[in-house]
Amino acid sequence: MSMLAEQYEFVISVDTHRDSHTGAVLATGTGAALDVERVPADPDGYQALITVADRHGATSQRVWVIEGAGGYGAGLARHLIARDEKVLEIDRPVRPKRRNGAKSDEIDAVRSGREALTRQHPGEPRNLNGDRAALAVLLTARRSAKDAAKVAKLQLRAIVISAPETLRARFRGLSTTRMITTATKMRVNPTCDIETLVAATTLRQLARRARYLDTEAADYQHQIHQIVKTWRPDLLDEQGIGPIVAATILCVWSHPGRFHSEGAFAALAGVAPLEASSGLTTRHRLSRYGDRHLNQALHTIVLSRLRHDPATRAYATRRTTEGKNPTEIKRCLKRYISRQIYRTLENPT
Repeated sequence: MSMLAEQYEFVISVDTHRDSHTGAVLATGTGAALDVERVPADPDGYQALITVADRHGATSQRVWVIEGAGGYGAGLARHLIARDEKVLEIDRPVRPKRRNGAKSDEIDAVRSGREALTRQHPGEPRNLNGDRAALAVLLTARRSAKDAAKVAKLQLRAIVISAPETLRARFRGLSTTRMITTATKMRVNPTCDIETLVAATTLRQLARRARYLDTEAADYQHQIHQIVKTWRPDLLDEQGIGPIVAATILCVWSHPGRFHSEGAFAALAGVAPLEASSGLTTRHRLSRYGDRHLNQALHTIVLSRLRHDPATRAYATRRTTEGKNPTEIKRCLKRYISRQIYRTLENPT
């Protein structure tokens, strides 16, 4: 018996898309599909799915399983949570190859529900409102601004390399920051040849774009810092955790009780080794799964503590004498830090 079958009589599994959702009502005891309905992805469609669910039982007897509750299914998830419905999230289920590419949303909805029934610990969706939702938007916008600024800086350096010597001489030996400052203030002489005129104008525009994007990213970071400081200031007190790392962690963690254990949190971070044993051989391998932004945040903490934290440096020295290489030591530290952060998040002081 799965956890869902022990607690509920029905599962309403929803396959979400941009313009429509397909819901399937399944009996938890047998996995049989009792009803299937396709509705538009709007409040009227959400209410239509609730009406279908009401035909089979009360709210206390059912649980909703939504594929992509943070994406196409976000509107439905918000609507259901506002009505005190129990909502779980499932990732895209493993779908076998179909002859001639045959596929339907009804089949996918039923398959998602049956896969949820086989899972011992179905996942809860992230909080779609409040501070967590605001941080997610700001982090996305900041990453976009940083990436675009990086592209602009690379393009500026590439143009300088191939520019006429009269321009190259002005940038020779300068760092990227000073190149941007120089290019931003550059004046274009209209009597120059077309090659020099275009190169100089483009360099000035790229420099101004890069500076604007850096300013935009800094503004996003300031807003992120204010939210984190208001929501969980205790996280900023931890060694190696700044506003961006803290916001990344909070966006994944979302709320107390979302993860059933610290091991589940570590698995989502991609720092829990995967067992790869066979016969008499017992071994583990590196996990390449999980949220890579969270994994990167833990890596940033490790690098900071290796540089500034005496206890972490002492641990690294001891593990080195035991035969561990630097990469293996960092992996051990990431697993340890994920456990520490999980306990801090679940038990705030």
